[in-house]
Amino acid sequence: MARKPTLSPSRISTYLACPVKYRWTYVDSRGHWYARAKSYYSFGLTLHRVLEAFHTSGDRGVPTAHEAIAAMEENWMDAGYSSPDEMADAIGEGKQILERYAEQHKVPTAAKTLCVEKTFKLDFDDFRLLGRVDRVDEHPDGSLEIVDYKSGRQTVTEEDVASDLAMGCYQLLVRHKHPDRRVFATIHALRTGDKASAELDGAALAELRGDLQFIGTEILNRDYPNVAPIPKRLCSGCDFLPLCRKHPDFDAGLVEDA
Repeated sequence: MARKPTLSPSRISTYLACPVKYRWTYVDSRGHWYARAKSYYSFGLTLHRVLEAFHTSGDRGVPTAHEAIAAMEENWMDAGYSSPDEMADAIGEGKQILERYAEQHKVPTAAKTLCVEKTFKLDFDDFRLLGRVDRVDEHPDGSLEIVDYKSGRQTVTEEDVASDLAMGCYQLLVRHKHPDRRVFATIHALRTGDKASAELDGAALAELRGDLQFIGTEILNRDYPNVAPIPKRLCSGCDFLPLCRKHPDFDAGLVEDA
């Protein structure tokens, strides 16, 4: 039997933002020649690797800020930075983030980390949904908290979490794996330490599953070569704008005003 194609929250979000960007990112290999490394991706991935190690320290206790910073320097990714000065600023900011994070976690909590950087799966009719979760904590009452790190944002609200597609997908995936548990999601804004949580009830999760089935089928069956690019605000910063400019119906003059 042929293996089902896979979709992830990031793939679905890319498609919803722009089907043409989805084409060049995931379908048409010519897009790879235009994709550029992004410093914010490198920064975020570096911090994720450090925090993964931070929460899998085993019986060594909670790592210190010094240990976390040393891990950051060891795992540092330098792709996408425009200059040594820009990277030096990012390293300094990373140190501040990790110092604050270590300080916040000095005092042990009743919750224990169940898993970090774990991929959850859920089969749909014609595809499989995959979601890689930053961390899942188990609370004394048996509830499971999905924690998602955001390295680029300063603040977060309950509404932000409740309306975030990825956080909804993660709740759906974890609830599928642990149907007898209460599951809720938290976004942690690493730059400030700000956090907010939200929970989708059974009805909301069922509605989301139906929506994912619909949009997933559309993504897999779209005739991408015949999708005309439509100018949007996001076009001005898109790696694939040169490809879209080649389309006869694409009016690049509308990019800034769309």
